[in-house]
Amino acid sequence: MATRKSTIYDLAKLADVSASTVSAILNGTWKERRIAAKTVEKVQQLAAEQQYTLNRQASGLRTSKSGLIGMLIPLHDNRFFSSMAQTFETLARARGLYPIVVSTLRDPALEVETVSALISYRIESLLVVGATDPDAVSRLCASHDVAHVNVDLPGTLASSVISDNYWGAQQLTACLVGHSQPQRAARRNKLYFLGGVASDYATRRRIDGFTDTLAAQFGPTDPAQVVACGYEAHLAEAAVKALYQRLGGLPRALFVNSTIALEGVTRFLKTLPDAELARSTFGCFDWDPFAAYLSFPLWMVRQDIEGLLGGAFEILDAGSYAEGRVVEIKPALLSM
Repeated sequence: MATRKSTIYDLAKLADVSASTVSAILNGTWKERRIAAKTVEKVQQLAAEQQYTLNRQASGLRTSKSGLIGMLIPLHDNRFFSSMAQTFETLARARGLYPIVVSTLRDPALEVETVSALISYRIESLLVVGATDPDAVSRLCASHDVAHVNVDLPGTLASSVISDNYWGAQQLTACLVGHSQPQRAARRNKLYFLGGVASDYATRRRIDGFTDTLAAQFGPTDPAQVVACGYEAHLAEAAVKALYQRLGGLPRALFVNSTIALEGVTRFLKTLPDAELARSTFGCFDWDPFAAYLSFPLWMVRQDIEGLLGGAFEILDAGSYAEGRVVEIKPALLSM
């Protein structure tokens, strides 16, 4: 049986003050009413202990729907997530909803803090995109009966709609093998994976797709063929430069894990002669139309944003968000 949520009257009784005093403290208007700082501290501490979430809308509106739907994304400065946000807004408005998009900077504490704030504004549902700790968000949403679906990265406590990272990596790896040129030097006659954090779900699935595809054709891969250097562009730039120096040149082919990592890789590649770039083959798991203007051919995996969000809205519409199932959407392989 669900635990009854604390009300403003519960807090007033515990603090031995009036409900209007509690309301002023939680709404931040206590200074105007000249409420003692000691009383403010006591009420705020009780509110934290009781896990009380302030509803910033008038209490008389509790019986009506807010029409608000939220989306959590890790970052705005990434084409995948910015496109996700834009498509989400379009789909939400088509359903007569009012979308709110907030970035949480890949910070698990900020994810929970932000969701708590959104709940206080009475959001009806939430799409949790690429969360660092989706289950922590799920626990908070469940405690306030907020419908929610994970997108891009799965959780275990709510249904998830994600890209088929393993299949997409298989397709890209097979493409790189088929279009690359064997190198004379044995140490350079290999494919390398670069970018991401190996323990993260999406990167792990892509690494598995990469290594399994290579193993099926060439036998077991060398662990050194996976360079999980992180997501930032400057880390990818340093990693590909170090790889180039270690191998004495570019590898047969390079699988780049994201467009952010590709930015760093490209910074280094532009220092090399075009003739040297032509002897290697490049692929990226993600898509950006500007890649068509690079000086070297590039294969890219484009994730189906409309399919991901469409699947998430279907789960919300069906009310099956608590089932914990995972739906995988296949991406597309493109030549730039």
